[in-house]
Amino acid sequence: MLEEERNTEVVLDIGDKPAPLQWFGLSLQHLCTMVGANVLVPILVGLNPGIALVTSGLGTLLYLALTKGKIPAYLGSSFAFITPMLLMKETAGGFPAVFQGAFYAGLVYWIVALIIKKAGSNWIDKVLPPIVVGPVVMVIGLSLAATAANQAMYIGAEAAPENYSVTYLLVALATLMITIICNMYLKGFMSLIPILIGIVSGYLIALAVGIVDLSAVGQASWFALPDFQVPFISYQPSFSIAALATMAPIAFVTMSEHIGHIMVLNKITNRNFFKKPGLSRTIFADGTATIIASLLGGPPATSYGENIGVLALTKIHSVFVIAGAASLAILFGFIGKVSAIILSIPWPVIAGVSFLLFGVIASSGLRILIDHQIDFNKKRNLIITSVILIIGIGGVYLNFGALSLSGMSLATVVGIILNLVLPKEARSEQA
Repeated sequence: MLEEERNTEVVLDIGDKPAPLQWFGLSLQHLCTMVGANVLVPILVGLNPGIALVTSGLGTLLYLALTKGKIPAYLGSSFAFITPMLLMKETAGGFPAVFQGAFYAGLVYWIVALIIKKAGSNWIDKVLPPIVVGPVVMVIGLSLAATAANQAMYIGAEAAPENYSVTYLLVALATLMITIICNMYLKGFMSLIPILIGIVSGYLIALAVGIVDLSAVGQASWFALPDFQVPFISYQPSFSIAALATMAPIAFVTMSEHIGHIMVLNKITNRNFFKKPGLSRTIFADGTATIIASLLGGPPATSYGENIGVLALTKIHSVFVIAGAASLAILFGFIGKVSAIILSIPWPVIAGVSFLLFGVIASSGLRILIDHQIDFNKKRNLIITSVILIIGIGGVYLNFGALSLSGMSLATVVGIILNLVLPKEARSEQA
C-alpha cells in the first residue's frame, strides 16, 4: 500500500500484513467473535454448523478477492433468511428448495450490482448524507443490544423469566470487564487482542462455574467432513417458483444491511468504499458469497457487525487478518475437536464482548454526526434522526408477503425518504 494512502491513526491499515504469530492471534480473535452468530443460523434451520464455518470462510475469501483486497469485512450466516429457510424446508421440498432460494437471492445481488454499475454511484451522496448515515449506523449497533442482553441473562438466549440466570449475567459482566481492562492497560501484542483474551478468560470462568457443555467435544472426531449438499451429487435440483418468490426478495433486505455496514466501515477506516472499489463490486461480491454457499449447502451470507466492532476497537483493519480468520474457519470446519470447542463457547461469554463491540458501532454513528457538525437546532435534522432511531431500535417492521422490512432496513428507507422530501428549513426557522 502506498504511504500516502495509509491511515496513520490505526495500528494496521487495510493493506498491512502482521507478523506470523500476530497474524494467527488476530485472526483467531475475529473467528471467535463471529462464530456464535455464524453457527446459530444453521443450528436453527437444521444444517451442519461445520458447513457454515466452511462456507463463511470461502465466501469471505471470495469477497476479499472480488473487492480487490480493499474492504476488511467478514461474511457469515444471515439471520434475515431464517424464517424463509424454515418455510422452504417444511413446505417446498426441504433443503434443495432452501439452497435454490439462496441461489436466487445471490442472483438478485448480481442484477442489482449490474444496474448500479451502469447507473453509476453519484446518487449515493445525495441519498445517504451524514444526517441519514449517522443515525443508521447508531441503529446497527443499538438494535443488537437486546440480543446481547438476552444472551447475557437467559439460558439458551431465550427471554423468559424461568430462563433468567444470575450466573450467566455475572459471567458476561466478568468477560466484559476483562476485555475492557485488557484494552485499556495492556501493551504490545497483548493490547491488540483484548477480545480474544476476554473470550478465553470468560470461557475459563464459565468452565469454573459449570455452564460449558463439553459433551460434544468428547464425541467429536479429529477429522470431520461437513455434510455438503452439492447439486447433482447430493440431490437433483428442480425449479421451484416458491423458492424464487419466498427467498429472492429477502436479498433487498440484506442489501440494505450490507450498505449500512459499508457506511460503518467507511467511517472506521477513513475510506469511501462506495467509490472505490465501488458499491456495485461490493454487492456483486456479497452475492457471489451467497451463491457459493447455496451450491455447497450453506446458509446465505452477509457481513457481520461483530467483526466490524473488532476493527473499530482494535484499530487493526488489515484484510490479511480477515483472510486469516476465513482460512481458520475453513480449517476448523474440518477439524471436529477444534470446531466443537469453539461451538461450546457459552452465550454469556459472547454477550460480554458484544456489549462492547455493538456499543462501539453505535458510537461510530454518533461520531459521524459530530464530525459533520450536524445542527440539531434545525427541526429537519432532529426529525430525521429521531425517526430513524425509534423505528430502528424499536424493531418496527412492515410485511409485504414474504418480504419483510424491519429494524435497520425500514429505518434506512424511512430516513432516506424524509431526507429527500423535507425542506432544508421549517417555516418557523425561515427569516
